[in-house]
Amino acid sequence: MNAALPPSPRRPIRELPDELISQIAAGEVVERPASVVRELLDNALDAGATQIAVRLLAGGVRLISVEDDGAGILRDELAIALKRHATSKISSLIDLESVGTMGFRGEALAAINSIADCAILSRAAGQSSAYLLDGRTGELKPVARSTGTTVEVKELFFSTPARRKFLKTDATELAHCVEAVRRHALARPDVGFAIWHEGKLVEQWRRCESRAYALAALEQRLADVLGREFVERSVWVDYQTSASRPDHTPQVRVWGRAGIPDAARSRADQQFCYVNGRFVRDKVLTHAARSAFEDVLHGQRQPVYVLYIEIDPARVDVNVHPTKIEVRFRDSREVHQAVRHAVEDALAAPRASAATQVPLPIIPEISEGNRPLAPVYRAQPAINFGANAEHRVSDFEALWPAPVRTEPVEGLHAAEASTPSTALRTGSSARTEKENNDLPTGDWPLGRALAQLQGIYILAENAQGLIIVDMHAAHERIVYERLKAQLEASSGSASASGYAGLASQPLLIPVTFAATPQEVATAEACADLLKTLGLEISPFSPKTLAVRAVPSTLAQGDATELARGVLAELAQVDASSVIQRAQNELLSTMACHGAVRANRRLTLEEMNALLRQMEATERSDQCNHGRPTWRQVTIKELDALFMRGR
Repeated sequence: MNAALPPSPRRPIRELPDELISQIAAGEVVERPASVVRELLDNALDAGATQIAVRLLAGGVRLISVEDDGAGILRDELAIALKRHATSKISSLIDLESVGTMGFRGEALAAINSIADCAILSRAAGQSSAYLLDGRTGELKPVARSTGTTVEVKELFFSTPARRKFLKTDATELAHCVEAVRRHALARPDVGFAIWHEGKLVEQWRRCESRAYALAALEQRLADVLGREFVERSVWVDYQTSASRPDHTPQVRVWGRAGIPDAARSRADQQFCYVNGRFVRDKVLTHAARSAFEDVLHGQRQPVYVLYIEIDPARVDVNVHPTKIEVRFRDSREVHQAVRHAVEDALAAPRASAATQVPLPIIPEISEGNRPLAPVYRAQPAINFGANAEHRVSDFEALWPAPVRTEPVEGLHAAEASTPSTALRTGSSARTEKENNDLPTGDWPLGRALAQLQGIYILAENAQGLIIVDMHAAHERIVYERLKAQLEASSGSASASGYAGLASQPLLIPVTFAATPQEVATAEACADLLKTLGLEISPFSPKTLAVRAVPSTLAQGDATELARGVLAELAQVDASSVIQRAQNELLSTMACHGAVRANRRLTLEEMNALLRQMEATERSDQCNHGRPTWRQVTIKELDALFMRGR
């Protein structure tokens, strides 16, 4: 048997020296050279800079120099700038609760100075000369410089060599530094950025000289940073919540660009979210954007987007982490729903209408009502594909709440108002019903049907060339969207949470499972919301929950897994998405069985009817599984195949 260990000697409690405190703080603030670049860029932007130059040596390990033309620092304030918790951004708790600047903690410069050789050269507006402050000695001397500030950081981690061993190669560290500048550049098209490495220009993004062309500047900056292909393969996002603040501005506004499903990538390396101009990584925003794509994305592909969220600074906490890359929202569900609806609405409009359109001009400024939107075409009278072409929701009414009778749409007969085609026309397509009632054949976005290939594809001709349509995938999406529209029309009035209540199925024997404290707390706090989702979950014991009712839609499923999934979603963002996904999966299966099958011969009239329905159906560019439904082959591409003109 081992002898008892001797008691540890008592250690006295004492204050740590300031230098050690700063080095500990530097471990949180400065992870690699890119962290220094990010902090110095924040300060430059807060100073009102319009031109910023970043100069690096050895990937930023030997030298990081950030030069700007901002307001500069007064001579008497230079020495204070390197002290811990010294900042010009906030002065009280009220300022901290509504931070409107990029930086505010007052830790970055002190932390950087504790682990590197730091110097600040600055000239404030109105001063006769600039001054250079040596961070190691505190020496201050006059030098020559125009208005602005230059911060030089040499030999990063020289005082903590163990940290320096964890750095990667110079090329890897350079890539991280460039990425840090790219994130700032995407949010500030009014600022010019230049990156130099070993004396060579690596990247440069020019600023827009006039704020009157904000939209043009943003599109140009997105094209410069992410490539012209991103702009061409993305759609505008512009959404704001209906509730407004006392100054009549919306509670949450979401705008930017979201890539079309075809532009999805295998990696999540082109997903940028900004909250009040600050790049953040937030699970609420990431989940919201991903959920908006899940009905049109194939497999595990990752969407691409650049989204800007504007919200009252008092309703978001940016003081969560020293790096300021994480935030916490006061009402995360509201923000989640705003982002999700913003992206969903932008992706809903069928892109088929763009096939015959000239590219839209760049509009000079960002304002309400002048977003570049693709025109919407009205569907021609639909052709029935037979009795199995679509299922009636009444066949499955046992799975959902009893339909609620609604008043017929004005000007339509009651029977006509309830038809799927009418439901499709009640949206934006109805707005253009009169002007697009009799479109010439050449103006049909998906063109005129020519033939059917192998009983699988429809070949059509439009102004651009050849259109190839996967008829089963296209009709599957049409039936799917009709079923969703019918279900939404037949569901009851929305509950207080904003979601229609789902019919529940009581369980003869409640299902119990061991729950974590968080799951128990979530079940108790969100009991009302769970009931609107058709779930009844109550505590069975301090560490056990009982599922007493489940949605009728999922009565045959695993109640335990459903409850755990819903509670996890509810604790994170929004549980209703779990039920919505399950319903959509059932509707998708129903639509797949109801869509026209391969090897079925269609007449030209039926093919044209399918094309017209695609032009008016939301998300008709992808099938229910995220695969494309049609492709355009231009005359230029056909000429290249046959070497015409060579």
